[in-house]
Amino acid sequence: MSLRYIDQEDYTVAIVGGASGIGLEAARFLNGQGVRVAVLDRNKDGVASAAKELGPKAFGVAVDITDWDQTKAAIDSVAQQFGKIDALVNCAAIVGKTNLPTHEVEIENFDECYRINLRGAFLLSKAVVPHMLKRKYGRILHIASIAGKEGNAGMLAYSATKAGLIGLVKVMGKDYAETGITVNGLAPAVIRTPMVAAMPQQQVDYMTAKIPMKRVGELREAAEMIAWIVSPACSFTTGFTFDLTGGRAVY
Repeated sequence: MSLRYIDQEDYTVAIVGGASGIGLEAARFLNGQGVRVAVLDRNKDGVASAAKELGPKAFGVAVDITDWDQTKAAIDSVAQQFGKIDALVNCAAIVGKTNLPTHEVEIENFDECYRINLRGAFLLSKAVVPHMLKRKYGRILHIASIAGKEGNAGMLAYSATKAGLIGLVKVMGKDYAETGITVNGLAPAVIRTPMVAAMPQQQVDYMTAKIPMKRVGELREAAEMIAWIVSPACSFTTGFTFDLTGGRAVY
């Protein structure tokens, strides 16, 4: 039986990248605990499907987080729909091409990873913070990666942008430490997601071999940790990137 960290019926969480993977599982878990969930994703069909599955306490918005106008409009629409945004969970990310040495990485591929993984996180943060400042309360969680802490060989674009995301979390945590808003990150190792399933098996084996538990993480494990981080219970931690790596990272 899962612990219930949020007992407010009107608690509202916006989940970006919520149409699949960790984001969808987090949406399901939070929705199952009575939380109002807004699912944001660039996959229009996925957004519609997730909102339909989650039921009347859910709201779906299709958005391209690389575009500022779209991002601001999407966040504003969630606040208008529910009257507030208590928490934002940003799961939006792409891996890009992998198993390549740095000098073979295409500039276009690096730029695409940057626009979604790092610039998109900045735009989402910029859009949601004013809503939280009005109420002097908020929880922002950006999903980073162990690749951002340690760097994965053959994954320059992904590792570099996730490292930048961890830096963003540190700065924002300090910027808003006295406002009632916490800003944290979560660094998973290999989690059983569609994104990982699409990666070359050689790359997945390389990453899994580094995990002391010798297994991949499960979506439910990520969802339960996310639920706590964005709840009122997680009140004295900010600017920190939590570990979800089966022992690979102990810092």
